[in-house]
Amino acid sequence: MNVLVYVPYLYNTAPGQRFRLEQWAKLLEPKGVNFHFVPFESEILNQIWHKQDHHARKVTELLRSIFRRLDALKLARNGWDIAIVHRELLPIGPAILERFLSRKGIPMLYDFDDAIFLPDVSDANRRFRWLKCPKKTGTICRLSTHTIVGNEYLKAYALQYTDRVSVIPTTIDTDHYVPKAHVDIDGLAVIGWSGSLTTLKHLRWIEPALKALHRVKPFRLKVIGTERYRSEDLDVECKSWNAEREVTDLQSFDIGIMPLPDDPWAKGKCGLKALQYMAVGVPTVASPVGVNQEIIRDGHNGFLASTHTEWVEKLSHLLENQKLREEFSREGRRTVEQKYSAKIQAHRFLTLLEQILRETDNTKFCFAPPPAGVCCRQTVAVRLAVGDPAGGGVAEF
Repeated sequence: MNVLVYVPYLYNTAPGQRFRLEQWAKLLEPKGVNFHFVPFESEILNQIWHKQDHHARKVTELLRSIFRRLDALKLARNGWDIAIVHRELLPIGPAILERFLSRKGIPMLYDFDDAIFLPDVSDANRRFRWLKCPKKTGTICRLSTHTIVGNEYLKAYALQYTDRVSVIPTTIDTDHYVPKAHVDIDGLAVIGWSGSLTTLKHLRWIEPALKALHRVKPFRLKVIGTERYRSEDLDVECKSWNAEREVTDLQSFDIGIMPLPDDPWAKGKCGLKALQYMAVGVPTVASPVGVNQEIIRDGHNGFLASTHTEWVEKLSHLLENQKLREEFSREGRRTVEQKYSAKIQAHRFLTLLEQILRETDNTKFCFAPPPAGVCCRQTVAVRLAVGDPAGGGVAEF
């Protein structure tokens, strides 16, 4: 089976892609399913998009990426059994390209794992907000052969436009994310948060609780994903995200936190931070928002905390009680293994792909074999397959 995957971001750089399609592709490739990832963004756009300023350069790189994406649609002509669209084909404008792709005669599978049908723009790109078109999500659902989403909240939205919807949660590679050796607190306790510059606002939301806790129980706050976080009255260590050391960084936490505001956007989240902490055996405290309430059974495999008072009380309880930390570490890992393992959900994903093929007359789109050398790691934008003089195309990663 040959699967063409249109994604917004470079390979191994964005959580939504990494813990859904990219993970599943690695597991399914030995079973004869070949995935060919085609990113929208370039290396340059990836580096500057979430930085302040650089507006002229952003526009230039955005236009170049749009032209590459237009050219990359030609790939859908040759020998692909299914085309997958993750989130959207273009980060701006209506679903014009998705409408075009749906008419190529190839089944189109749509995947999203955030409430992207709601307006949400990073602070660094407020001036480009008017270019976004979140309502196109419903249109893409309607155009697609099938839609997969990360939780029931997103499914309820998609069902307004199509009855062909499946929930496949965001998953963890349990062979790679292994439990830490012990949960003893050696020296100053480490409360950890992993995220990005765009989700830093969620951490800032519980700053008052963290400061109140720090006054009575000193700890170090370790922030993974951005080096820009600063907070008075807190002992903060910041590190940029790095794929090679990600597991080690997470294992360095004594407690992992996932604060979220109770708003429509947060309800669309798929609980990835909590799942990562739990997979490496880190006791976890999270807001009872959206899918977090399904992942965490309060007091059994983690804690749920709503108010600042609850955050202080439950974090204090974990800092003081090693036996409870051991229980949360063990039960959290078990939860991930039983329900959110990439191995389990990759099999469900394969079953869905096979079902789509059975229900479709594939003879009408298998014109030729896919390009030589295609594999699930083909993602870096260089000047090969598409031939854009500015550096577009797809090559092996």
